[in-house]
Amino acid sequence: MALELLQGTLDVLILKALTWGPRHGYSVAQWLRQTTRDELSVEDGALYTALHRMEQRGLLSAQWGVNEDNRRVKLYSLTTAGRAELGARTSLWTRYADAVHRVLSAT
Repeated sequence: MALELLQGTLDVLILKALTWGPRHGYSVAQWLRQTTRDELSVEDGALYTALHRMEQRGLLSAQWGVNEDNRRVKLYSLTTAGRAELGARTSLWTRYADAVHRVLSAT
């Protein structure tokens, strides 16, 4: 059974997925599943809504390209603002996870 994403998690996961270069939406979802060993999966509607929202906020840029099957796809890339956002959110999520871990491991 896959874990549900906590609110506010999807954006930072998308940003991280794009650190190695442009990807289309399906590729982002596939990377998340593989990286988390199928513990996290993202519904298509939520993923594409987040990608469009992040593009509008200037965190991502998009251009049309072709995938490995030679199909036309929209490729998303990090912008400078997206890289800065990833750095800030990574720091916050790490602090949050460490704090929760301290609480859960308290004896």
